[in-house]
Amino acid sequence: MARGVTPLTNTEVKQAKPKEKLYKLADGGGLQLRVKPTGSKSWLFDYFKPITKKRTSMGFGTYPEVSLAEARKKRVAARELLAKDIDPKEFKDDKHREQLLSASNTFKSVAIDWFVIKKTTIAENTAKSLWRKFENHVFPKLGHRPIDKILAPEAIEALKPLAAKGNLETTGKIIGHLNNVMTHAVNTGILHHNPLSGIRSAFQTPKVTNMATIRPNELGKLMIDISYASIKLVTRCLLEWQLHTMTRPSESAKAQWSEIDFENQLWTIPAERMKMRLEHKVPLTPQTIEILARLQPMTGDRKYLFPSYIDHNKHCNVESANKALGRMGYKNKLVAHGLRALASTTLNEQGHDPDVIEAALSHVDKNEVRRVYNRAEYLERRRVLMCWWSQHIEDAATGKSSTVSNIKHLNMM
Repeated sequence: MARGVTPLTNTEVKQAKPKEKLYKLADGGGLQLRVKPTGSKSWLFDYFKPITKKRTSMGFGTYPEVSLAEARKKRVAARELLAKDIDPKEFKDDKHREQLLSASNTFKSVAIDWFVIKKTTIAENTAKSLWRKFENHVFPKLGHRPIDKILAPEAIEALKPLAAKGNLETTGKIIGHLNNVMTHAVNTGILHHNPLSGIRSAFQTPKVTNMATIRPNELGKLMIDISYASIKLVTRCLLEWQLHTMTRPSESAKAQWSEIDFENQLWTIPAERMKMRLEHKVPLTPQTIEILARLQPMTGDRKYLFPSYIDHNKHCNVESANKALGRMGYKNKLVAHGLRALASTTLNEQGHDPDVIEAALSHVDKNEVRRVYNRAEYLERRRVLMCWWSQHIEDAATGKSSTVSNIKHLNMM
């Protein structure tokens, strides 16, 4: 405290009366009680800035909300900061800004920022499914929380009800997304580290289940079942189209007539509809051209090859092929996505080039240079592969022996 300053007493503070002009009562050490003509009283701390040595002041609050004892504690804290060459007012302002920033950076707000970027790298349906998981299982408990306050135990508690229901695969996916949001927060300077990096170990690992599919020797029966199935002709064409083109269910269901190049016999699927956001060209075979010829009288004047039965301006449900297979007796035996696995298994077993098969399935090569090369180089080789596959399907449907044995014989000569 400064010399000659007598500390205030509680009675003096309480009984300080307003005067015609504002006046101050000193407690020493820079602490003062300011009394306004209105009768309001507030605490003021006078000090010299550490760097510039300019005189300034900061408020400690009003009396009686802040008592004499509390004001003195604030003075001690401020003087401790000054001893470290830290401006107490700037320190207080920084803390306030951090609190405001923390309150505004809720988990949901940061997740929204992350998702704006994420959804440009994944298929539309995948993006919708991802966000639905957040809305159903994350936001109700964590969405409003400042992201820098969320620790592992809280996140684990939020996911326990889902895991308890046996939805371990969904739980695992959500954990991955949670960590992606946290990593985004670290990379953008909101967090210093990711506190959820190890929460996966708090849950059981889901058992890996392969996509339901059939063996190559069951293809003939499948084609017979499709031909005799009690399903609409457009749905039958959808099943055959997906099988021949080896595309994903959503890619086939959303196929548009404008994407078909009859002259060059190519179907070009735009990047925004592909899983990995890369344009994919599918060589058309005589069999797929025939499917298009069957479709044209029915849907050729519409936008989509396979329009919805309810609204002809929209594409059919992406689950149409799955539902049809279920009605045909293939429930739990074969799903629409499993048709790709059937093609992959058959082509690999028959000795076709694995790289060409991967390109036909639109599996992305992690090597960017090789990926660009493969897309150009493999197109004609894929055309040969696709023609072989379509012919193989046709042979299986008619009960003929596979032509692969003849191909292998020719290769040996």
